[in-house]
Amino acid sequence: QVQLVESGGGLVQPGGSLRLSCAASGSFFSINAMGWYRQAPGKQRDLVARISSGGRTKYADSVKGRFTISRDNGKNTVYLQMNSLKPEDTAIYSCNAGVVTGGYAMDYWGKGTLVTVSL
Repeated sequence: QVQLVESGGGLVQPGGSLRLSCAASGSFFSINAMGWYRQAPGKQRDLVARISSGGRTKYADSVKGRFTISRDNGKNTVYLQMNSLKPEDTAIYSCNAGVVTGGYAMDYWGKGTLVTVSL
């Protein structure tokens, strides 16, 4: 059984920073791309950032220049450094990973962590 567990969410003032982490655990062969998505109240879940196993990154336009995604393959962990946070960044942030087990890859999701940007 593969699990993704996020941490690092919380309340931060506008202009502040937070660092999210997502660690994969369980029995698997390897992890392909990993990413962060977010869902604000009443809105659909959208991609925030993704990173391939080789380190290639992709960002939503709304976070370019403010957020940085990275991963530690040895720790099976993906990070999201969020700087210059805005109230519109408030959302539940969920981790996603393409995990290879038994010869094929499946998408796994974490339960999410709440980020609130407010005075």
